[in-house]
Order: sequence, then structure tokens, then C-alpha cells
Amino acid sequence: MQDTYTFREFPPQRPNTPLLDRIDTPDQLRLLSADQLPQLARELRAFLLWSVSQTGGHFGAGLGVLELTVALHYVFNTPSDRLVWDVGHQAYPHKILTGRREQMDTIRRKGGLAGFPKRAESEYDTFGVGHSSTSISAALGMAIAARMQGTGRKSIAVIGDGAMTAGMAFEALNHAGHLHADMLVILNDNDMSISRNVGGLSNYFAKLLASRTYNQVRDSSKRVLQAAPHLMALARKTEEHFKGMIAPGTLFEELGFNYIGPIDGHDLPLLVETLENIRELDGPQFLHVVTTKGKGFAPAEADPIGYHAINKIEPVPASKPEPVAPQTPKPKYANVFGQWLCDSAAQDERVVGITPAMCEGSDLLAFSERFPDRYFDVAIAEQHAVTLAAGLACDGAKPVVAIYSTFLQRAYDQLVHDVAIQDLDVLFAIDRAGLVGEDGPTHAGAFDITYLRCIPNMVIMTPSDENETRQMLQTGMLFDGPAAVRYPRGTGPGAVIEQELRPLPIGRGRQVRDGKTVAILNFGTLLTPALEAAGILDATVADMRFVKPLDKSLVLELARQHDLLVTLEENTVAGGAGSAVTEFLNAEGITQPVLQLGLPDTFIDHGKHEELLAECGLDARGIRQAIEKRLDRMRQHQSLKAVP
Repeated sequence: MQDTYTFREFPPQRPNTPLLDRIDTPDQLRLLSADQLPQLARELRAFLLWSVSQTGGHFGAGLGVLELTVALHYVFNTPSDRLVWDVGHQAYPHKILTGRREQMDTIRRKGGLAGFPKRAESEYDTFGVGHSSTSISAALGMAIAARMQGTGRKSIAVIGDGAMTAGMAFEALNHAGHLHADMLVILNDNDMSISRNVGGLSNYFAKLLASRTYNQVRDSSKRVLQAAPHLMALARKTEEHFKGMIAPGTLFEELGFNYIGPIDGHDLPLLVETLENIRELDGPQFLHVVTTKGKGFAPAEADPIGYHAINKIEPVPASKPEPVAPQTPKPKYANVFGQWLCDSAAQDERVVGITPAMCEGSDLLAFSERFPDRYFDVAIAEQHAVTLAAGLACDGAKPVVAIYSTFLQRAYDQLVHDVAIQDLDVLFAIDRAGLVGEDGPTHAGAFDITYLRCIPNMVIMTPSDENETRQMLQTGMLFDGPAAVRYPRGTGPGAVIEQELRPLPIGRGRQVRDGKTVAILNFGTLLTPALEAAGILDATVADMRFVKPLDKSLVLELARQHDLLVTLEENTVAGGAGSAVTEFLNAEGITQPVLQLGLPDTFIDHGKHEELLAECGLDARGIRQAIEKRLDRMRQHQSLKAVP
């Protein structure tokens, strides 16, 4: 069994994994001898390559953290010892080793394993993770609970170096150091962004710094030198200079952690020895391991960003097939945004693009290359992204914040206080609005209409197709104040995209189908199933376009001409666009039946997007059935009223 694979060499069939097949729990893993662990790691890598190639899913991060996963479960008494994964897509090897090996073919599928750690799925998933930078705070809470309960159990947080860019991580480090918490933080440095100082000397010193002898001498010396403050200060500076020569750990030492590393995160014996030493230490420990994202799969090692996640891999045939004429793919909504931003920036030198570490996901690569002086990737720092935009707007720039719906939730205070209260000219391009499919509830943009609608000064737009997305982005660009355009993941219906940048009249919807009895008020990209349902019911359909300001005249007109209004949105019903309609009608004193269709008051689990829409009754069939059910009720009520 080899260590590195290519497309031609990845296991086309389930590999032979005799050691791995014996491991259903970490207790069984801990029965192996240390000499057997490298073979287990090779089998685990082969199985992971085969498994993800069959299902698709997150890829590179799991391959990079594989040896560390084996070592952690081997050294620590999980699940009693709490292992908290940050950026949860690196947890596939963890799932395999904790009783879910035979379920990996269901990952990210409806009813199957989640793509991230999930408390309801396994006792080994100690904390649910979808967003980043939460592990240290959660593990600190667990360490405090262990101290209160006197259990002596360990708490370990594994955080990726990208997640270390978030302020929340440093807030937790500062607090843990202040409390002298008994916990271990492991920095999985998978692109050498902090240090390249890995090698024999570094590994030697890391083992020394983690050893019980060194730390006992260190602590004893501190007690002796407390009586002589000037000598204590000298000793501390000497230690800092010593560590600074071999490791970039001074910052973490200043925060109260004992820094160890950097060490090779793929050297399994070294990992085990280092972790065994750390396990015996008290207080906050910080271990820096350097790994290669995509380790063991050559294409992923060469392109870790491109292989962050993959679709199902098809084996490379021995002979090349006959060439097929390429078809022009439909642009994704993110592509529409990326092209619009480049076009807008070419016309207006005030335009600035901001993203919190989502350059590729938000399709900002072309913009970053064409306008490098006006492109700002602030890393995983959503709060900073929004307030940075506010500062730019104060001095005449036109900032565009490209941000996922769920990520904007993390900057809600800044959105309210720093942008809206000051009525600043910031445009929010809100990607991944609505359900996102296989990534599940942690990534679903279910709440943005609700949490934006209650903020004064906001303009909120819900395009129904690709062309409307482009034109609404331009509308927001020309609006003098805070505005938001929400659009979903993936592709749209394939509308022809006008190259001319043409703004829409703010607060004006459009009627796209004439019918009778029922009027469907659509907000967003559910227009296609709305029209399909309306064709069967002979209903009117209006594409409302704007949630705020609401097209009140169109609502009044539709209310006068129809018996039932139906609002439709891929956002939670609670407080959403439908609520805006009912609030307006109530304020006008109009008693009108309104059926609000949207996401239910629950978290929607993972699955294919179309499966989840059907589950929520937001496909054409579900929309039609919900309307027919309400009409039947209305007729029953009318019949009861008619009875003398």
C-alpha cells in the first residue's frame, strides 16, 4: 500500500485495510502497538481516498490531518477526553476512526452522515462545527467544566491556521491563558503561513519543550526566582529568546500558553511521543504542527485550494475516449457577481471589493488580479470586513462586501452599528442565500431576509434569475446607502444576461403572469416553480424583487383582485418577506387571507438542494398542494358561514 496517489493510482475499489477494519472505536485503536500505527495511517489514507472518490465531499483538509487524528485518538482517552475540531471539514478521518467507517458512503447525503462534526451523530463529536474559529472557546468551556467537576479529563482544540485569523480565536486564547486552563490547543498549520522552521533541530527542541523534565525544571525555577523579581525577568527574557530562535511561539507564550513546535504533522511516531509528553503537563499548552493539505494525493498537494472539496472522481481510462463537443456551462450566481464587480470597477474607480477569506467561493479571483489595489481579503474576520467597509464609505469609496449569508450573521452588530445607523454607502453581495444542500444547516442562508428587514435604512433585493442579479447589484451600487442583494449557491434558470449595467427602480416589482383567485408574490429564485404551480392553478404571479422597500401599490392591487395572496421565499417564514406583506396589510386595515410559504421553523438537515426544497414544500408540487389545501379551508369556512 503506497503513501502517495495520483488520479490513475487512487484505489478504484475498496482497498484492503485489515488493520483499519479492526477499528470501530478509539478503544480498539489504543490496543495497537505504536509500531502498527504507520500501517494504520496508510490504510486510513487509502480508505479515505477511495471513500471520498465515491461520494465527493471535503478532501484536502482530512488528508492533511490524518496522522494527527490517529495520534490524538491513540494518546488521549476519547470521548472522555474532549476533542474539538475547528473548521469541521477536516474531521473525515475522525469519523472513520469513531465507528462511522461503514457509513462514509452516505456522507452529505439526505439521511446520511453530516459533512461536519455533529453532536447528535456521535459521542465523539463533542462540539458541532460548521463555521471556523470556535474550537478554542468551546474547549475552554469544557476545560472549565472539568475543573468544576474534578474529573481530570483533558480538552483538546484542533484549529486550522486560517481559523487563527479570526479575533474570536485570540479572545479565547487570552482568556484560557488568564485562567491557566488545563487544555491543549493544536495549530494545524497546513500551508506554512506561520513558519517554515520544520526539521530535525526543530523536532528535537519541540520534544524537549514538551518533556516533563524540562517543564518541571522550568516551574521549579520560577518558584525559586519569585523571590528575586529582577532575576525572574532576566530568566523569562532568556527563555523567550531561546524559543524565538527555534520557534515563532513568543506571541502564544505572552498569552499564557506553553508553546511547543513546530513539528512535522505527518511524522506519526513524533506526534505520539510529543502528545504523550504534553498529556502529562498541566496548564495551557500550544502545539504547532505543520502539515500538507491534501497529503497523499499528488494533485491535491499541488493545488490545495482546488482540491479543498471534490465531486465524485471517475477513474482515468486506459485509452482516451472520443472527444465530445464542449457545452457552454450556465454561469453560477457567484460568477454573475464576479463579472459584475469587474465591470462596475472598470467604470467607477471608487469600487472596492472585500471578502472574509472567500475569494474563490465568491468568484473574486479575476477582480483581485485586475484591481489588486482595490481588493481586500481580510481573512476569517467578518466583523472587521464590515467595519472596514464602513470606514471606506466614510471617505468616499464604494465598498462591496462579498459575504455568505451565514457569515454575515457573525458581523450583525457591525452591520447595525457601523453601517446602518450611520447610513453608510455599503453594498452587501450576499451569497449562499437559502438552502445550500449538502453542507447542511451550518451553511444554509435561512435567516438573512429576517435579520436584515428589521434594520432601518436597508434596501433588500431578491433577484429571481441571473440577469436580475446583475441589474440589482448595479441598483445597489448606485443607491446612496446600505443595500443588500441576496442570491443562492449554484446556477439559475439560464436567463440571458444583459451586458448593459441598468439599474432597476427601487421598490418596484413586476407582474409576470395573469391569473385569478390566487396571487403568488415571489421573493427570489423560486420564480420557476411558482410559475409551474401557477400554470396548473391559473394563478397570478408577481416577481416582487424588493423586500424593503416593499412595492406596496402592487400588493394593494393584488389584494383587491384576488381572494388569496401567497408569499414565497427561500428564507424562514418567521419575520421574512411574507411577514412584511402581512404587516403592511394589517397596517392598512385590510383583512386578506395570506398563505406564507418559506422555510419552516426548524433547522433543515443536509441533502441535495432539490430534495430539501421538496421536503420544505417549496418545489412546484409543494407550492401547488399548499395553495389547494388553503383554498379548500377557505371554502369550508365559507360554507360554515352560509349555514343559518
